[in-house]
Amino acid sequence: MKDFYERSLSRRAVLRGIAATGVGAALGAFFAADAQRGKRRIDTHHHFCPPELKQALADYYKNMGVNNWTVENTLNWTVAKTLDDMDKGGVTSAVLSMPAIPANWFGGDPATARFSRICNDYAAGLVRDHPGRFGLWASLPMLDVDASLAEIEHALDELKADGIGLATAYGDKWPGDPKFKPIFEELNRRKATVFIHPLTPNCCGNLVPGVLSPVLEVPEDTARAATSLLINGTLAKKKDITWLFSHAGGTLPTLAGRINSFYTGDHPAPDLADWAPDGIMAEFGKLNFDVANAAWPASIAALRQLVPTSHITFGSDYPYFRSATTAQGLAKLHFTAAEARAIDYDNAKRILPKLKTI
Repeated sequence: MKDFYERSLSRRAVLRGIAATGVGAALGAFFAADAQRGKRRIDTHHHFCPPELKQALADYYKNMGVNNWTVENTLNWTVAKTLDDMDKGGVTSAVLSMPAIPANWFGGDPATARFSRICNDYAAGLVRDHPGRFGLWASLPMLDVDASLAEIEHALDELKADGIGLATAYGDKWPGDPKFKPIFEELNRRKATVFIHPLTPNCCGNLVPGVLSPVLEVPEDTARAATSLLINGTLAKKKDITWLFSHAGGTLPTLAGRINSFYTGDHPAPDLADWAPDGIMAEFGKLNFDVANAAWPASIAALRQLVPTSHITFGSDYPYFRSATTAQGLAKLHFTAAEARAIDYDNAKRILPKLKTI
């Protein structure tokens, strides 16, 4: 049976469905049929929210006077809803990660670091209860370095997590901060895969009245995090870490040339050979990126100038966006059948070789 992206199997059926039920419903049914035909799709950017975290988030947002649709989607998450979305989007396996936790675990209180363990254990239970459907990006408390090292051991050795999921910032510190050096040394020793998910950092929330901070600050903080890891030499020196960044790299693909020019142009950085011995663009070119909420022509065009298709994975950003939205977006971008299969499945399996799928 030919691949969906070759368009030969059921084009007429899709067109009939569009005429009868509308574009969204017809394509949603088509992606669900994809899964039934044995097509495999791994969603590397799929969030979960256990009951204990829901309550903590609800209390925090109430105290802060925050109420918008992203909050509602987080608090309304359930296992049943996530499986339903996966089926409608043709996602056979999803790697679960934390949603963006505000203010570094609600203000950086050390007591709240326990949520990292609670959430990791909960997600590991989902992995066990739904064989092949879920994987896990385990979270870390980060600002507590010793607790983070202990959580790496618990997550990778006991829970058998597929990788580690980190935020782009913790309070006023980005991943390249020297404080985090022991954490990345341990992740490098373990040859871990690290998923970097953005949030709105302390510095930059609600800058433009009427504009939700995730619209602009989330993609920008992805570029900040990647650049911080570049400048402090983590990308070049921790060669055994495999990196996956969210949302097609946010603003990084369009800023990469500008970043390069500032450090290699008429006034090159004197220590450039230390933190980018192969060149800045080469370091960025080693990274992997998901396409969650980024399966748009301009975003993907920029990303493909930075990395090859083999470094791109499928991502939905559920529950904030449907997995079918990414699938529909990618289907319009004229990838070859081989490229589409790589984005859907092969690339994720390369960076997560132990991930159990169906």
